[in-house]
Amino acid sequence: MKINNVLQFTCGLTLLFALSLATIPATEKTISSPMKSSRDQKEIHHHSTIATKPPFNPDSSKEPSSIPPKSSGKVIVSEKALAIHKKAILIDGHNDLPWQFRERNDFSFQKIDIRRGEPKLHTDIPRLRQGGMGAQFWSAYVPADSRQKKTAIKLTLEQIDLIQRMVKDYPEAFELAYSSDDIIRIHQQGKIASLIGVEGGHSIDDSLGVLRIYYQLGVRYMTLTHSETLDWADSATDKPKSHGLSPFGEQVVQQMNQIGMLVDLSHVSAETMKHALRISKAPVIFSHSSAFALADHPRNVPDEILKLTAKNGGVVMVNFYSGFIVPEAVRMRKTYFESVRELEKKYPIRQEFEVALKQWQKDHPIPRGTIYQVVDHIEHIIKIAGIDHVGLGSDFDGIDSVPDQLEDVAAFPRITQILLDRGYNEKQIIKILGGNLLRVLKQTEEVANNYKNKTKK
Repeated sequence: MKINNVLQFTCGLTLLFALSLATIPATEKTISSPMKSSRDQKEIHHHSTIATKPPFNPDSSKEPSSIPPKSSGKVIVSEKALAIHKKAILIDGHNDLPWQFRERNDFSFQKIDIRRGEPKLHTDIPRLRQGGMGAQFWSAYVPADSRQKKTAIKLTLEQIDLIQRMVKDYPEAFELAYSSDDIIRIHQQGKIASLIGVEGGHSIDDSLGVLRIYYQLGVRYMTLTHSETLDWADSATDKPKSHGLSPFGEQVVQQMNQIGMLVDLSHVSAETMKHALRISKAPVIFSHSSAFALADHPRNVPDEILKLTAKNGGVVMVNFYSGFIVPEAVRMRKTYFESVRELEKKYPIRQEFEVALKQWQKDHPIPRGTIYQVVDHIEHIIKIAGIDHVGLGSDFDGIDSVPDQLEDVAAFPRITQILLDRGYNEKQIIKILGGNLLRVLKQTEEVANNYKNKTKK
C-alpha cells in the first residue's frame, strides 16, 4: 500500500489520525480472513472480484465456515448434538468384547458382568447406553496362528456361540440382528441390535461351505485376512503371495456377494483392496480402518482406494486405535505385527503369549492422540471419497491405546459434537454415525436377492 498523507504531530498530543490510503484498483481487491482454513480458501473463485461462499450441497459437503476447526480442548456435548445423536442409529463396525471373555476364560459370563460397570474394559451395557449405541458388530476374532494349529474353525464357532449366548443373557439390552430391517426394528424397540463379524479369512480354513455355515449362524461380515497372508488373500502386515486375491480368493468374494455377507477389507493389503473392489458386485466395507494419508500404517486406506470405494458404494469405518490414528504412534508401532509373530513363536502356549504381549505393549508405549485426530480421519475420508462413504469402527476392547476423550463406548456423542462444531449438518452426521453402513448392508442384501432370483429362473 502507498501512504499519500503522513502523520501530523502537534505539541502535547499523543494520538492523532491523519492516515489515508492510496486507492487500490477495484479489480485487484479480494476479501480474505486470517481465520479461514486452507480448505475454505480453496473454495474462493479465483476470478471473482469479491470472494463469496459457494452454494452448499447438503449431500456432498459440509456447510462452508470461516471458523477454523477446533482441534483441542474439552468436548462439551450440547443439547443439539445429543438430539442429533439420539435421532441417528449409531452403528459401530467392530468391538472385541467377545475376545475379552475368552481371555478371562469366562464362557459363562460369571467373571465379567457387563450389566454393571466394567472399568477395566471399554465396553459394558451402561456405557453403551450412555454412548447411544444403536447397533454393534461384535467380532468373532480368533488368532491368525490358529490356521496352522488347525483350530481356526473350532475357535470361531465357539466365539460365534459366545456372542449368541451373550445376547441372550442380556435380553433387555441386546437382540441379534440378521438384516438391515432387523437393525431398524430392534433400535425402535430400544435395544442394541447385535451383529456378528468374523475377523479373518483363516476362520473358514479354505472352505466355502464353512463360509456359508457362518452366514446361517448369523455372521454378516468377514474380514478377508487378519495379520497374516493367506494362500488366497494378502494381508497388509505380511508378505504377499497372490499380490491381491488368488482364484479361490475371488470365489470367496463372489460367494459372499451371493449369500449377502459384507466383504470387509480391513487388514488386507492395498493390492487385495483393489482386487476385491474390482470384482465385488456389492458395496464393500472397511470395518475398522483409517486414512493412510494422515497416518501411513499399511492397515490404513490410501486415497486411491478411497476413491475406488466411493465408486463401489462402500464405506470406510474409522478405527480409534492410537497406533492407526497418530502419525508418531504409527512410526513407533510399524513393526508391531512382526513383534507379535515373534512372540507367538517364542510362547506357543496362548496364555503365556498374552502375558508377554501385554508386557511388550507396556514396554513400548505410544502417544494416545486425541478425539480430534479421529475426526480428522473422518474428514479426510469425506474429502476424498464423499460424505456417503465413511462410518465408525472403534475396535474397542481389542486395542491397548485409545485417544484422549475417546476412552470407551460412552464417548461417541463427543464425535457428534465435533462434527457439529466443524459445520456438518444433521443429515450428514446421521450418515456418518450409521446411515451409510445401513445403506451398504441393504444394498448387499439386494445383490444377494438378485442372485437368488436369477437362480430360480
